[in-house]
Order: sequence, then structure tokens, then C-alpha cells
Amino acid sequence: MPIRTSDHDQRRADLLNSQGIVYELDGERRTFPLAVTADPLSVGPTDVIILCVKSYDVPTSLASCLPLLVEGTVLLFLQNGVAHLDCGAAAGKAAIAYGTTTEGATLMNPGHVRHAGHGTTFLGFPSRTDAHSALLLDQTATIFDRGGMSTAITDGILHRLWAKLFVNVGINALTAIHGCANGDLLTLPGIAERMRAAVNEAEQVARAKGITVSGDPFMATVEVCRKTAANISSMLQDVRRQRRTEIDAINGAIVREGRALGLESPENLRLVQQIKDMEAGYDAAN
Repeated sequence: MPIRTSDHDQRRADLLNSQGIVYELDGERRTFPLAVTADPLSVGPTDVIILCVKSYDVPTSLASCLPLLVEGTVLLFLQNGVAHLDCGAAAGKAAIAYGTTTEGATLMNPGHVRHAGHGTTFLGFPSRTDAHSALLLDQTATIFDRGGMSTAITDGILHRLWAKLFVNVGINALTAIHGCANGDLLTLPGIAERMRAAVNEAEQVARAKGITVSGDPFMATVEVCRKTAANISSMLQDVRRQRRTEIDAINGAIVREGRALGLESPENLRLVQQIKDMEAGYDAAN
């Protein structure tokens, strides 16, 4: 299964073609050459398409690759939150799969990534699929494994997506608001209580939707904070770069899903409002 890469940004595609991907782990750097195109149509017939964009960019990204989505193609979504779960209907005859990971990474510069913590990646289909699609996803998991990512195929991908959402709900917005690494959330006064409230609200919404919830989501979030203590969350990275965040797909999703079920999520609503206020102040800070 040859691997081809597409980037919507021509300048970044040119940069990656010239310098490759700079991968940093434990202070050591390695560079991997990469062939990148800014024209998805030049890729040609494709077995598996992996959308690795921000949740709010999924509709545009999906539209650009629609001509590549034919019967037999597996379209794999890898986003934070659950807002992208409604986008599969636009994929035509492609088989829809989802993925989630607890790998930690910090984008240092375009094309330069620091691996900030090892985790597990889960891939799966939301419902039963055909043998050909299942084989393609198995091959994708094998490629991920060869790259150093511990990867597993699961029949409960929606459960896994929500388990990751609980962690994002409890960590991302709070780190962005307080400008701190994940581990600092466990020592800053009063923050653990806000984390617990946000995660508990998310758990209530998940259970009301019939999502299987395993263990204690709050304690799982605390454990992630400990294991990734030095990691800078993706939302804090976005705020520092004055970029749009994924707050709508994370805490905002809890507010929307909850209201649809007659549940209010005041802590998540408060977090959404705080992040939105920060985003609104970007231009004023320049």
C-alpha cells in the first residue's frame, strides 16, 4: 500500500517536499523525506484516505477529495471531539471509519513535530462492514504499527471516541485558559474541581445517548494529565498561535448534545465562552 500525502496549503506542501518531516523524540531529531501534493486529484485511485485536519476543516477537506471516494475506498476520520461523526453521509459510497489516539505531539514549526508522549491508537468502523474494507483498515493499522504507533482495531470505536472526548473535555480548554502544560492542571488551585465538573457533565450526556462508559472518566483524565505532564495540548498550541480552536467539537459538542437531550452542561458552557472570548481577543492582541 504506497503512501501519498496531500496538503491544501501549497506553500507548506513545497516546504515538506524540500525539507521533509522533522521528527523530534527525547531531544533527538530525525528527518524523513516526504512527497506531498497540494492537488488531491493528482493522487489517483486510492484505497484509504485519512483526514488529519482540524474538526472545523473536515467539510472543506472532504469536499476536495470527493472525486477520490469510490466504492471500495475507506475514508478514515482522525479528529478530536465528535462533531465529525455527522460528516460521513457526504462520503458517497466510501466505507467510513474513525480513529482516535492518545499519542501526544507538539507542533514546533511547520513540518517539525515533537513527540510528547506515547499512547494507543484505535481504528474501527461504526458498524459492520465488508471484508475488503476490513482488510484495508487492518493494513492501515499495520502501517501505523511499523511507524511506532501502538495500533489496534476495535469494534467499539464510538466508545473509544467518547473516552477520548472525556479527556479532551477535561484538559484542553483548561490548559488553554491557564496557559499551562497538562500536568499543571493537577496542582493549580481549584482547577481539578472544574475538570471534574466538565468531565462529569460529559459522562452524563454520553450515558443519556446510550454510549458505553467504562471505568471513571475523571480519574482516566487525571491519569492522562500525569502521563503527559509536560505536554502542551493542541488547544493551547492553537491559542498561542492565535488560531481557531476546536472548542466547538469538544466542550461545545457536550453543550449541544446535552441540550438535545434536555441536559444542561454549565461548566462546559463556561469553558466554551472563555475560549471564545480568548479567540475574539486575538486581533486586539496584535
